Amino acid sequence: MEQQHVDVLVIGAGISGISAACHVLRDNPRASLVVLERRTRVGGTWDLFRYPGIRSDSDMPTFGFGFRPWRGARILAEGAQIRQYVEDAATDKGVLERIRFGRRAISADFSHTTGRWTVDVEDENTGERESYSAGYVVGATGYYDYDTPYRPQFPGEAEYEGTLVHPQHWPEDLDHTGKRVVVIGSGATAITLLPALADDAAHITMVQRSPTYILALPEVDPLSLVLQKLRAPARLTHKVVRARNIALQRGSYAFCRKYPRLARKALLGLVRAQAGKGVDMRHFSPNYKPWDQRLCVVPGGDLFKVLKSGKASIATDHIDTFTADGIRLKSGEELKADIVVTATGLNVRLLGGMALTVDGSPVDITNRVLYKAVLIEGVPNMSLVIGYTNASWTLKADLAAAYTARLLAHMRRHGHDIATPLASGGDRSEFSVMGEALTSGYIARANEVMPRQGTRDPWRLWNNYYRDRALLQGAPIDDGPLRFDTAGTPDSARPTGTDAAADPQESTRAA
Repeated sequence: MEQQHVDVLVIGAGISGISAACHVLRDNPRASLVVLERRTRVGGTWDLFRYPGIRSDSDMPTFGFGFRPWRGARILAEGAQIRQYVEDAATDKGVLERIRFGRRAISADFSHTTGRWTVDVEDENTGERESYSAGYVVGATGYYDYDTPYRPQFPGEAEYEGTLVHPQHWPEDLDHTGKRVVVIGSGATAITLLPALADDAAHITMVQRSPTYILALPEVDPLSLVLQKLRAPARLTHKVVRARNIALQRGSYAFCRKYPRLARKALLGLVRAQAGKGVDMRHFSPNYKPWDQRLCVVPGGDLFKVLKSGKASIATDHIDTFTADGIRLKSGEELKADIVVTATGLNVRLLGGMALTVDGSPVDITNRVLYKAVLIEGVPNMSLVIGYTNASWTLKADLAAAYTARLLAHMRRHGHDIATPLASGGDRSEFSVMGEALTSGYIARANEVMPRQGTRDPWRLWNNYYRDRALLQGAPIDDGPLRFDTAGTPDSARPTGTDAAADPQESTRAA
């Protein structure tokens, strides 16, 4: 089997992968780079999920790339628009032509002798195996299991005679017109499906065990409209709105965590104002503090509009059993349903399930910490892109991509082949990088999959854009426990720390 060699191999062509490729090529224009993508198109999540109404749950000026203005005025964008935006960025930056579609990375092994990764790849269209050699690998697959969503089994499912679907695998030919629909779940997917399906369905009901904090946002950003009317340059508009939204995100999150009672009162007050006087607040009053789970946003209050119209309703209860024609709740209420949508969440899987080894020894990522929330402890020449859970994913993906590009440029200038972060036992906590603050179901399930949370800098993941920006863009590359080696250096002869002085040419770039 012929092996193809590249300087940088990016795994994943979603938002994270395209951001990584664009940043690497910008700072390392002579580098050879290939992107591997299992799907047949660019977009990742935004190509996979095609259920009605799918949209971003973060504002587009911060969910879009820092290097490419989002030109629309709508705060939340439709999934198809986001996918096209990512593809356009890949095309404009010369990345699209470097993508190998239909490729699944099966395993990757790093050799200190050669200073390279060997990545075993399957062409899922033909079943043939391919081999890639790479000096550096970027894991940009996100943390969702694209094959198998989270799908608990409910009592009596076998008796149900209607249509049962999960949003992750939405049938293209599913017709809900005139049908009675039940959506199980209370997260972003469920509150998106309700208004998207309500107009054509006979009726739609959302069944939730517990409510979620919901915030209504304007459909269109007033500041963006003002700046557009003033004919401000697109890049200036993007910069101003993006900076404001980052500050609002960070400020609101910090406020909710510091003053949870006051934040709860404010959020529930906004719901009352949107939903009207007759609203049963039991359906909107979670039993946890704001930002113990991710806040859900609705554009233009569309959820509240369909609830007030009577086309949709909410049932806060537990499912007793499925019946032949619907669902019976613990309270005894029966919901007739022609279609049941199990918006029950996602499973978590890193690197798309790729097996990872170093010099033939398996690497258990769940026992490792992350250096500056990007590099894996003890794993050479690899970046792992994990976005924010309390802000727009792309804010962190851009920072990780920019840092990776700077690291590669630093290694090239100083003649380093290998960069490995080294941690001590005391740097590792019992929590995963996602499991300490948030309590969402997929966060809890991620505890058995994700790396550990660090106990101190540079191993602690803060989920704070301003702090991460200073750490990843402003600080010198060699300011911490990052070991640089040359290929073939015996382990006993490798330095125990970085031996290059801080590079005065290292500059801060905007993500």
